[in-house]
Amino acid sequence: MFGFKKKTEAAESAQEKKQEEQKQETAQQDGEKQPEEKKAQEIPPEETFLLDRTVRCVVCDKVFKSKALKSKSATRLESDLDLRPRFKQLDAIKYDVVACPHCGYSALSQSFDHLTGGQIHLVKENICSKFQPSIDLSSLKFYDYELAIERYIAALECARVKKAKISEVAYTSLKLAWIYRGKAETLKEAAAGASAEIGRLKELEEKYYTEAYDGFLAAVSQENYPICGMDECTLDYLLAVMSFHFKKYDTASQCISKIQTSPFATKRMKDKVFDLKNMILEERKKEKES
Repeated sequence: MFGFKKKTEAAESAQEKKQEEQKQETAQQDGEKQPEEKKAQEIPPEETFLLDRTVRCVVCDKVFKSKALKSKSATRLESDLDLRPRFKQLDAIKYDVVACPHCGYSALSQSFDHLTGGQIHLVKENICSKFQPSIDLSSLKFYDYELAIERYIAALECARVKKAKISEVAYTSLKLAWIYRGKAETLKEAAAGASAEIGRLKELEEKYYTEAYDGFLAAVSQENYPICGMDECTLDYLLAVMSFHFKKYDTASQCISKIQTSPFATKRMKDKVFDLKNMILEERKKEKES
């Protein structure tokens, strides 16, 4: 009995030792995970970076609230190659459309107030007369991608109805394409059904990206700078990137040459087009080799 007891005590001691080692290992693993979990917890909710801006509609003269990004509240990250702005905590592009909940007039925030009498008449006749409010936005803390897409599509329709400048229609299309890109980035390929949805979103991004590209190409020959707040070098760079995307390398190279010879282009801009030029050369090389 004594020998059995001794073996039992030894086994219990070994188990206790093993359990203690497992506890230490688990604690160590938890410690390694902690920074990531802590980092996730440190990002405040999206509504923290937003404010309710009071807007008076230029079409129906009614006052409403529209969500907007607080100045300097979110951490800015490096933009995409095509200048799409990125922030650490949220997709600020979702809040670039102002939409009147009373009459349905919608536009990019920078264009919302700028309407002629004739344009107001067109909006009232073709938008307001058919508008039916879908949901009450006053209780929402933030806009999800679905709502943002609806607002951009409404803004695009209004821009066409009011016969806005080609550049305004193009810029609205570009931002809508960016919204589809942003939504696709939130989905994980591994999730059930995500691949099909990501593919659908990429197709829609491509559709509006094409419309934006064609519109900007037309705008540069018909409008004076600044165009949608962009100077000539900035728009040339954007067109160079978009041309590169569509494999229109000759057009991209022309835009790059204009920037490289421009006395108004900054060193940073010239560095960016130098990198883009190398990317074009690399792609052309690959095409010749294939």
